[in-house]
Amino acid sequence: MDNSTLSLSQLESHLWEAANILRGPVDAADFKTYVFPLLFFKRLSDVYDEEYQEALKEAGGDEEYARFPQNYRFQIPEDCHWRDVRAVATNVGQALQTAMRCIETANPETLYGIFGDAQWTNKDRLSDALLRDLIEHFSKIPLGNAVAQADILGQSYEYLIKKFADLTNKKAGEFYTPRAVVRLMVNILDPQEGESIYDPACGTGGMLLEAIHHVREHHGDVRTLWGRLFGQEKNLTTSAIARMNLILHGAADFKIIRADTLRQPAFFSGDNLATYDCVIANPPFSLEKWGEEVWTSDPFGRNFAGMPPAKSGDFAWVQHMIKSMAPKTGRMAVVLPHGVLFRMGAEGKIRQKLLNMDLLEAVIGLGPNLFYGTGLAACILIFRLRKPPEHRNKVLIIDASQEFKKGRAQNELLPDHVAHIYTWYRDYADVEGIARVVTLEEIATNDYILNIPRYVEPRVEQEVLSIEETLQRLRQSAEAAFAAEEKLIGLLKREGLLI
Repeated sequence: MDNSTLSLSQLESHLWEAANILRGPVDAADFKTYVFPLLFFKRLSDVYDEEYQEALKEAGGDEEYARFPQNYRFQIPEDCHWRDVRAVATNVGQALQTAMRCIETANPETLYGIFGDAQWTNKDRLSDALLRDLIEHFSKIPLGNAVAQADILGQSYEYLIKKFADLTNKKAGEFYTPRAVVRLMVNILDPQEGESIYDPACGTGGMLLEAIHHVREHHGDVRTLWGRLFGQEKNLTTSAIARMNLILHGAADFKIIRADTLRQPAFFSGDNLATYDCVIANPPFSLEKWGEEVWTSDPFGRNFAGMPPAKSGDFAWVQHMIKSMAPKTGRMAVVLPHGVLFRMGAEGKIRQKLLNMDLLEAVIGLGPNLFYGTGLAACILIFRLRKPPEHRNKVLIIDASQEFKKGRAQNELLPDHVAHIYTWYRDYADVEGIARVVTLEEIATNDYILNIPRYVEPRVEQEVLSIEETLQRLRQSAEAAFAAEEKLIGLLKREGLLI
């Protein structure tokens, strides 16, 4: 492949071909476990080579100087480079595993555990021949900065995440949120330069990435975000992918911790949970066994509005996120199932408490089948610790359930849909059949139930027909009626009921 013409589409198709090499011995749900670490390993090696050439040039050919560690963003120990593994003919998986572990050890602050836990040495699944094919396939494309800038590589990486989500529809919701939904949430939160952003269920890192894109597009210098991006993710492979994803997009400093957020929150300020300007998440819906045993005496006071039921962790996530908002600037957006709007019992009491604290700013009901693994419609809740004065003691309720493009397997939010919903949120005003600003008093009279149809009358789409179309439909109806009558007469005659 010509090194000077590596386009996004070329890179995407090449990466997809890598996944196709694995078809057969490897289940589609596991493609990501192998393809992403190889892509990342090749990228690290190619960038390392570029940095070596730059250092060599700078030093006037002095090889000793060129090898000084400070010339490299990431260290690659001797015999652990891509080309070293490429030269191995037998026990390729062992060579790969050794190289990856050595790179992690050489970069303890940034790359610990980043290659995940793929079973590279399992020859029943990954024969030497298969791994050599994969390595040769990746070797055909250069992945250094000269031809694969961070944004192109990052976009192709996002493409793969989406493709893998399409392949493994049922499990994909655990780690992939449709990008249009993420964009809507980030637009609403509107992160600014220098603000901190936190996702307590970060999956593959898409929400943190969208925050970076948003700042770049609207406010300028994304370097003000370095050191201010935080995520936590329970799944080992997924948390590793999130870190690779951020590095491949050019993020210079961030913290992604692998741990169970509800049981073992990772970020602290003294004895309290750390707080952030923007808190954003799509946590697992109605999670069972979410950590009730820890929360009965939660040291961080996350059950301040009440104890969520043992079989649904939705309001545990909500309370954790509220506790994670910065006192003056804190705002949050969270995707949840519609049940949080109307379920009673313990959840009803928590909802009442949160409403009376006047933290909820908006409820946005989304259309059906937008999320992987569930055909259910979801909603987005927006909270602020300090609402603008004109929003106080009110909640904006938006019915955006008609905003989607119908798809064969999955419905989709298009940019126009995102723009419509964002405008309704921003205007914070009544729109017939779509949005209503509801007072807390009215919500109280409804037993603190937030079911959207209670407040927003559904839109009735009326079809406007021309005279010609109306006459055509009348003719068709009349013809159908005559045909039905003739058929009935024929049946009655045949049965001797009509002479």
